[in-house]
Amino acid sequence: MRKIIHVDMDCFYAAIEQRDDPGLKGMAVAVGGTPDSRGVVAACNYEARRFGVHSAMAASQARKLCPELIFIKPRMDVYRQESQVIRGVFSEYTDKIEPLSLDEAFLDVSDSDIFQGSATYLAQAIKHQIFQKTNLKASAGVAPNKFLAKIASDWNKPDGLFVITPDKIDNFVRRLPVKTIHGVGRVTARKLADMGVNVCEDLREYSIYELTEHFGVFGKRLFDLCRGIDDRIVNPDGKRKSISVESTYSSDIESLDECLNKLTELLPSLNLRVSKSKSHGKIRKLSVKMKFADFTSTTVERISPCIDRPLLEKLFKEAWSRNPKSVRLLGIGVRLKETESIISEMEQLELALKQQRL
Repeated sequence: MRKIIHVDMDCFYAAIEQRDDPGLKGMAVAVGGTPDSRGVVAACNYEARRFGVHSAMAASQARKLCPELIFIKPRMDVYRQESQVIRGVFSEYTDKIEPLSLDEAFLDVSDSDIFQGSATYLAQAIKHQIFQKTNLKASAGVAPNKFLAKIASDWNKPDGLFVITPDKIDNFVRRLPVKTIHGVGRVTARKLADMGVNVCEDLREYSIYELTEHFGVFGKRLFDLCRGIDDRIVNPDGKRKSISVESTYSSDIESLDECLNKLTELLPSLNLRVSKSKSHGKIRKLSVKMKFADFTSTTVERISPCIDRPLLEKLFKEAWSRNPKSVRLLGIGVRLKETESIISEMEQLELALKQQRL
């Protein structure tokens, strides 16, 4: 049985800004672009969240919800520096660390003999040491797998610690809303609701074959997760799954032709990022993203082994046809080839489906 800790810093960017400027204490703070530049909220603190402000929200909308909101330009060099300090704390307890971003990571402490192997005490010590070194608070989740550890870290935020022991998994997962499952977005959640599925116990009523019929390969993942099953290892390599670039425009784009013209600006940036990542020959899909003036968005993907402009143009046309309105943001990207573990999972799925049909 693995012992996995998921550590998630509380309001990381905003917390750093409040720490470094005591005058911001108790104030609603958002890190990101400003309303007058059509910016987007990259992160915000809990004072701002009480007004309904959240990350990825347009700064202009955030200002309407919270007129006193203070906008701060991101200081990525500072955030990266603090992230390295935090990662140094992790390394004192295990070398099995999988960073997910600057402010969160999975740790596998299954083989640790510190605190007689207690993952709970380890998580408490990590939280305490992070605070001692950075004056920043973290939340942690402890569980036998990554899926549950990540959910647990969000259970008692901020400055929380939540533990799911093996004997508690079944009861905990049964009551879990399906929208908390990673990968279940608005569209999938709506589809599940139409099937009468709201919590994981509802999802267990469907066979692996039925879920795959509805959701493809993701159906196998749903079948496992609603039972608390997740065999993914903590991967210290931290290989990227996608690379993308996007741009928010100072004035709305009013036509498809204008969108297509913007590819000339976006493509060089994407090509550069892919070349720097040494991901040549590893591309599996192309994707495009459109965010419209009403803040709805859509994403279209197609299989492709390379960055192909004619295909990207087709994807733009398909995205535009879904909601032909003014566009405020455009993005293009690549999804990289699946890892061996995911390929193995697909093979297991095919075998399971064959057995289901027999």
